[in-house]
Amino acid sequence: MTRRWLPYPILSALLLLIWLLLNQSIAPGTILLGALLGVALAKVFGLLRPPKARVRNYPLLGLLFVRVVVDIVRSNIAVARIILRRDSRMQSGFVAIPLTLTDHYGLAVLACIITSTPGTIWVSYDSSANILLIHVLDLVDEASWIDSIKQRYERPLLEIFQ
Repeated sequence: MTRRWLPYPILSALLLLIWLLLNQSIAPGTILLGALLGVALAKVFGLLRPPKARVRNYPLLGLLFVRVVVDIVRSNIAVARIILRRDSRMQSGFVAIPLTLTDHYGLAVLACIITSTPGTIWVSYDSSANILLIHVLDLVDEASWIDSIKQRYERPLLEIFQ
């Protein structure tokens, strides 16, 4: 009975939490509206019938999470330095990265990692050629970016999802 009304309780709770954070309020009306939205959107998500993700290595997922948090902090510092020094020699550019990863959940996590790291953004993904295109704020060495993405993120994601 509970599963019928609340098919994805964790998703509903996360949606409620995000709603409360965005509204910066814990007023009863805000909580009620957030709870209704959380339940309704989780039910809509259930209608999509997404395939279940198969995580094969939870400890590695935890290590990857820590690595990403550290990388985000380091990137924030690097981007702040770039902005503060206003270096005219800085060159941004695009990097095409050939991927081995094909799992949809792994690609989604990789997109979140790259986009949440300051100084980089996921631009496009060509599924037929399996090539990822990213934009880098301070592009010094294209080969090092390719190696970094493949070793730091793609390799663990392959072990986690495939």
